[in-house]
Amino acid sequence: MATLKSELEARVKTYNDWEIRRQYGANGPNMRRLWVLACMDERMPVDEALGIRADSPVGGGDAHLFRNAGGIVTDDAIRSAALTINFFGTKEIVVLQHTGCGMLSANGADLEKALRSKGIDVDSIQLDPSLPELKLAPGNFAKWMGMMDDVDVTCAKCVEYLRNHPLIPNDITISGWVWETEFRRLRAPDPKAPNRGVTQPTASSMNVKGSQPPRWK
Repeated sequence: MATLKSELEARVKTYNDWEIRRQYGANGPNMRRLWVLACMDERMPVDEALGIRADSPVGGGDAHLFRNAGGIVTDDAIRSAALTINFFGTKEIVVLQHTGCGMLSANGADLEKALRSKGIDVDSIQLDPSLPELKLAPGNFAKWMGMMDDVDVTCAKCVEYLRNHPLIPNDITISGWVWETEFRRLRAPDPKAPNRGVTQPTASSMNVKGSQPPRWK
């Protein structure tokens, strides 16, 4: 039988390795070699949805977790995914979006109009103060915001964008999932999913008029 001394020594070594993990690069991956792209919504329980320890408590160690509005593919999401996959030993990507998302709750064109009404010139806005070279062509601000018509369609499209991106190697496992906020239940993205009609999976189900600027078609 192992002694408590040997168990404690092993635990201390594990903690020490955990503390300096990043300096090992690809030889110091997170526990599941996983990168998760998830919505920033406070109702999106990443750990509960995926059965991992990454979000609560922070530092659970199972995954690199990237949250943004909608859990959508953006330039910064690609940057983060490329780093963890190519240099930190990650082998799998999970995209996690959800019904009742705020990115379904308004039309991107209306949001642009609201910003313009505040005197903001969205055609000349600086997207990243640290990288002024990164520019958005005039007329594309509403599209850049990434509002969705349908969470199932957007989730599948994000998986496709990641799969086809040159910074993401072909041997990376990539999947997308939708969390039904109303039922606290996970499912694959599917516009014909059972019970979808009693959730809020689309902009129209949240009383939004008109189609979104075309980003997820």
